[in-house]
Amino acid sequence: MTTHPGVWLMRALAPLPLPWLRALGDVLGRLLFALARRRRHIALVNLRLAFPAWSEAERMDVARRSFIAFAQSFIDRAWVWHAPDAVVRQRIRLTGAVDELRRPEAAVLFAPHFYGMDAGGAAIMQQAVAKGGSIYSPQSGAATDAWVRAGRERFGDVVLINRRDGVKPVVKSLREGRYLYLLPDMDLGPEESVFVPFFGVPAATVPSLPRLARLGRARVVPTVTRMTPGGYEVQVHPAWSGYPGDDPVADTALMNRRLEDWIRTMPEQYYWVHKRFKTRPAGEPSVYGRTP
Repeated sequence: MTTHPGVWLMRALAPLPLPWLRALGDVLGRLLFALARRRRHIALVNLRLAFPAWSEAERMDVARRSFIAFAQSFIDRAWVWHAPDAVVRQRIRLTGAVDELRRPEAAVLFAPHFYGMDAGGAAIMQQAVAKGGSIYSPQSGAATDAWVRAGRERFGDVVLINRRDGVKPVVKSLREGRYLYLLPDMDLGPEESVFVPFFGVPAATVPSLPRLARLGRARVVPTVTRMTPGGYEVQVHPAWSGYPGDDPVADTALMNRRLEDWIRTMPEQYYWVHKRFKTRPAGEPSVYGRTP
């Protein structure tokens, strides 16, 4: 199979000093913010809904910095997936309740869509977890798909479960004692979703976090990855006590409330380019409209 030129480029970038890569990401992010009008519009609408008290200038500033963080984190995959192990270990630190990741029983790791999510997953497998897994959406091109799979399988014993295969292999993986790196905070459409508040706005959210934790008899351990000047910090939170409860809708709403608290500490690092409010309750119009 022929390797995509973009993959060769990422391998070539891997040895460069991190400040150079972050500077390249800064330039690329500003360029994307200027040219990617549709994604810029989506990010600004999301921020307008989530932070209505902000001025338009504040939202523009956070959106611009979000595009920069997006580009920097994408370029960082070069060293996360290709640099020597020691480089990755030096640049990504695990902090907080790290011992939660070294317990023998399985856990669902709630990993929200902050831009450092790939770096966080790599460091957790490299530095703490023996057996892990994640739900995977195949990429469109064969070479790109192989590259992404290899990157996410780089450290430790990792199983990538195709999203189309449903719940059964995920539950089986948890019951075998694997940790599941789960990113459930996206709008995946009305199927199996529930409407729960996200920054006060009803948002279609798949209740996969409480559902999989219950079916897999697993703890829920939040892991929040923050981009830093020296790389990334993965903050591991204590396992949620009494979670999941008896009401998956209430459990999903609680997930969103706690996510909101983390987003407020670094709003520019959240994945605002996704149409988080795409699916609306019956009778409500789209919040995105046409791209201006």
